[in-house]
Order: sequence, then structure tokens, then C-alpha cells
Amino acid sequence: MAESDDWLSVGKIVGVQGLQGELRVNPASDFPERFTAPGPRWLRSRKGGGTTEIQLIKGRQLPGKSLFVVRFEGIDNRSAAETLVGQELLVSADDRPELEEGEFHLLDLMGLEARLNADGPAIGTVSDLISGGNDLLEITTSDGRKLLIPFVEAIVPKVQLEDGWLLLTPPPGLLEL
Repeated sequence: MAESDDWLSVGKIVGVQGLQGELRVNPASDFPERFTAPGPRWLRSRKGGGTTEIQLIKGRQLPGKSLFVVRFEGIDNRSAAETLVGQELLVSADDRPELEEGEFHLLDLMGLEARLNADGPAIGTVSDLISGGNDLLEITTSDGRKLLIPFVEAIVPKVQLEDGWLLLTPPPGLLEL
């Protein structure tokens, strides 16, 4: 998940909704207001081009799904909407909601060492984040294996952002998958 210092990717436009220019967004953020609160957002194409500012007019979550349907200013028909499919939806990096105790911005976990005990050596490094129904940390081990670890308190009970590591207490067999 490539990020610049100026932008946070909060979702990806995955399809068109209807004929009036609405778009479906697969969120990469746990903050629904990123898709429902009007205001400026930015788009970036997959080709790594620059960013384009666009105004979010309104948005809503589809009942029973993790997808959001959004409407942007100036996008008022299906053809215009289709040109945006595949682009990343961005917000400014300084637009981070305040967190409660024990909450983390997933992007802050990138690059942290993963340890099985606080004093022990790292078994790997957080190399990617996969958002879906549950957040998964991808840990790349020293021998190049990729482990997918559910980011839940029972398995990742301690995160030491200041010290650059997190503690894993995986159930038997999880690290062998």
C-alpha cells in the first residue's frame, strides 16, 4: 500500500451505481464520515499519476455491505462516473480523526517489527495492511514468507508505536499457515 506523506488512501472506486453518476467505493478506512461528509477529496489513478481534487456532495453505506455509494460534484451521468472507476480516493494526511485509547491508524503500523515476546527478536515486519470485514496485518518474515495475522486484541495484544514493534500471541498453527 503505497502512501505519500501528503495523502492517505481511504478507499478505491470499484464501480458505477445507477445512471445518475453515483459511484461505489470499497473503503480502506474505519471512519464512515470519509464517504458521507461533504467536502474536498482527491483522486489518484492506478497509473501513479498526480492527484485531482473533487468535491464529495453526499454518500451512504449500502445496507448489509461494506461498500459506500458516493456522489461527486460534476459527475452526473453514468459515462462520467465510469471514467473514475479504479481510482483511489484520498484525503489529506493531516485529516486524521482523533483516536481513543487502544486505537491505531492502520498506516502507523506499517514497518513495525512483529515479536512473539517483548524482549525477543523480531519474527518479521508489518509489510502490508488488508482491509475487509476484518483488518489483517501482512507480516514478512526474515526468510521472505508472508503471514496474514488478524488485527484483533487477542492476537495482537500490544502495540508499541514509539518503540517500533508489536506483540503477537497467535493461536497454535497460525504462523505455520
